[in-house]
Amino acid sequence: MKEAQMTIPDLFTCPISLDLFTDPVTLCTGQTYDRSSIEKWLAAGNLTCPVTMQKLHDLSLVPNHNLRHLIEQWRQMGHQFDPDCLTTIDPLVSLKHNLESPEATLQDKLQTLENIRVLTEETPSSNSFLLRIGFLPLLLQLLFEKVDPEFSQEYVRFVELGLSCVLRLLPFGELECLNMLKEESMLESFVVLFEHGTAMIKQSLCHLVGEISSSSETRELCAMIGKHQRFLHRIVSLIQQNSETSDAGIKAISALCCLESNRENLVRQGLINGLITYILNSEEGKKLGSNSHGKTGTTSANRESQRGTDKQSARR
Repeated sequence: MKEAQMTIPDLFTCPISLDLFTDPVTLCTGQTYDRSSIEKWLAAGNLTCPVTMQKLHDLSLVPNHNLRHLIEQWRQMGHQFDPDCLTTIDPLVSLKHNLESPEATLQDKLQTLENIRVLTEETPSSNSFLLRIGFLPLLLQLLFEKVDPEFSQEYVRFVELGLSCVLRLLPFGELECLNMLKEESMLESFVVLFEHGTAMIKQSLCHLVGEISSSSETRELCAMIGKHQRFLHRIVSLIQQNSETSDAGIKAISALCCLESNRENLVRQGLINGLITYILNSEEGKKLGSNSHGKTGTTSANRESQRGTDKQSARR
């Protein structure tokens, strides 16, 4: 069955040409276009996203392999194509539009992320569908394009949920979209969130550093993070705190050390002393835990002994 004889789903249609995608690529805004159409748009000197009209800070075109694969299935199977697939995607597209809408308030976007969190937990298969509609680059854009200087309670919760969704999607997607963080303003937002965010935000960003450091596709970004003195200073300070966040910091530092230049920069920022403090804190924690356990055991034994003495006295 040829596509001309079938109704083309909106999801498979380029917003510029209104034709079936042949080579879908995703912009940093999370919007997907056919490569030839968006290249003509950019070549004409347009530096905005055609749908959202947002200014493009990154002109990278990331191939949307998931969507392309889905279109190939649709073309090959014709009317035998599983309609439940599109039934699943349509509500996700609506959620994506809610996040993109300039009319949506922060509370609206927060509620949308809550819905997505529940959906991905209850229906793990939805993760792949979210990737197909360009949800990951959209989230990264929303999180790092601009930081709210007031750090309101709603904003903090939005960042926490957004990072949680990003980390949930990364294992199913391609890390190449993380390269939008190479944009100076976005990397600055990343560092500001790490400096002033909650413990949950800091832990999530540490996990994100681990993902960035694990791929050759994001090696240049890994090196850029490893050169950022404020970030390095903050993460070295972080591991000296006796908390769960310090453990996440250690893992991030270990990941960054995949590059020799990063190791050298970390040492200059006091990593050696930081590691010594981390180890001492860890040993102290073990001792406290051991002493606490010993005291609990002794107290229990004393109680049992006292009960035995009381019983003997009662018999007399």
